[in-house]
Amino acid sequence: MSLLTARGLTRTFGGLTAVDDVSFELAPGELISIVGPNGAGKTTLFTLLSGQMRPSSGDISFEGRDVTGQRSDQRARGGIGRTFQIVRPLAALTVLENAMVGAFARHRTRRAAERRAMEVLEVLDFADRADRRAGELTLAERKRLEVARALAGEPRVLLLDEVMAGLNPTEAAESVAVISRLNADGLAVLLIEHNLKVVRALAKRVLVLDHGAVIAEGGTDEVLEDPKVVEAYMGTRTG
Repeated sequence: MSLLTARGLTRTFGGLTAVDDVSFELAPGELISIVGPNGAGKTTLFTLLSGQMRPSSGDISFEGRDVTGQRSDQRARGGIGRTFQIVRPLAALTVLENAMVGAFARHRTRRAAERRAMEVLEVLDFADRADRRAGELTLAERKRLEVARALAGEPRVLLLDEVMAGLNPTEAAESVAVISRLNADGLAVLLIEHNLKVVRALAKRVLVLDHGAVIAEGGTDEVLEDPKVVEAYMGTRTG
């Protein structure tokens, strides 16, 4: 059974096609990595899936319901959470207060939102930072906070947009462990990631985009060794 389904998703901007007839299915508890060169349409695809932008054509189903016409806040309340490639926490607020912003998608009262936000910080081993101002955090900590804010909304599927970009190897390994644990607990994940070592560590299935279109999909090792994927992703020709 599919949890999240995209059928023929296309998004054009004037004469530019940013996402070109993309179709895929994400099963409950599955983790799929989306890879491709810069400008391949990966973040635009996330923007369509999370409702920040409407597709020019195609449709999106979540838990068997068509959500193509839903706004981003409706999809967040329904169970689709996402992080953003450029992290912009509310610098003057604490870590806990930033996480509460995500929790308000599901919880109407401050007490309930605070309780849910604190639960998430504990899951992410981040509770000791709860009272720190977000503006004081390192890049790795801001990335962790971005995940916390998305998780606080209690998503069934989490769209992670380059949450390990800019991290050193130790920080990236910590993030891999966190994502692996969340996925093992049943959270479905779509992961945009350039680090192929991270992709191999986390994903059993990979979707490759190039110029907005899917050029390969399947098992991680098989897809990443495909000559046309190597050419598109690495800019080199094989054979």
